[in-house]
Amino acid sequence: MSALRKNNVRVDGAGQQAMLFAHGFGCDQGMWRFVEPSFRAGYRTVLFDHVGSGGADLACYDPQRYDSLVQYADDVLDICAELQLEQAVFVGHSVSAMIGVLAAIKQPQLFSRLVLVCPSPCYINDSDDGATGYVGGFSRGDIAGLIDFLDDNFVAWSGAMAPTIMGNPERPELGQELESSFCRTDPTCARQFARVTFLSDNRPDLALLRTPALILQASEDAIAPPCVGDYLHQALRGSTLVRMAARGHCPNLSAPQETVAAIHDYLR
Repeated sequence: MSALRKNNVRVDGAGQQAMLFAHGFGCDQGMWRFVEPSFRAGYRTVLFDHVGSGGADLACYDPQRYDSLVQYADDVLDICAELQLEQAVFVGHSVSAMIGVLAAIKQPQLFSRLVLVCPSPCYINDSDDGATGYVGGFSRGDIAGLIDFLDDNFVAWSGAMAPTIMGNPERPELGQELESSFCRTDPTCARQFARVTFLSDNRPDLALLRTPALILQASEDAIAPPCVGDYLHQALRGSTLVRMAARGHCPNLSAPQETVAAIHDYLR
């Protein structure tokens, strides 16, 4: 099947260089609607949905193939191949940041820059209390409880987690939008993608990346705290770290103007 059909690819823009936008867990390409239009004048913008999300072809979902982030990265490479892209800018939110890293490691000639929005290479602390070693923001028990809750009642999980992930409690409509997005995701795919997302450890991969990267670190991010952004900045050679005033894990929705400005500044 065509990768463009499989991943519900949408192409726009007037530029020659491509810019791919990859959404995070439980979302779809609509999460970029306040960001992507700002780049159409200078780039060929490419939006897509991960298999199991949005308008991607659910029939293509195979739990054995999508048991790691590698297959998601291969899907990105398939999209690039079908569109004949080279030296593209990849913009990945949350788990898609590491998907972009894996894709760029595998075929570095396809990417000129990576923009990593609220990224995390590993969500689990090295120690249970986070007092020693790497701090990802969660203990193993935290992640196990989160996954058990999702398995037990996906709708209730969505309602409980969406406001926490989004942050910005004074703007409840943002959390409600994220909750609705979660609930539109196929539950079977969401359960496995949650495991793949929260149990992955991509720290060993970071040393292999040669593509320059911008790290956009939001404040008060319950999923990827500031110490994670610091870790990535140290681990990725030639990276640029921008600490945003935006709060929460989804600045592409809560602070699109700041997000757009940071990306434009970096690409200049």
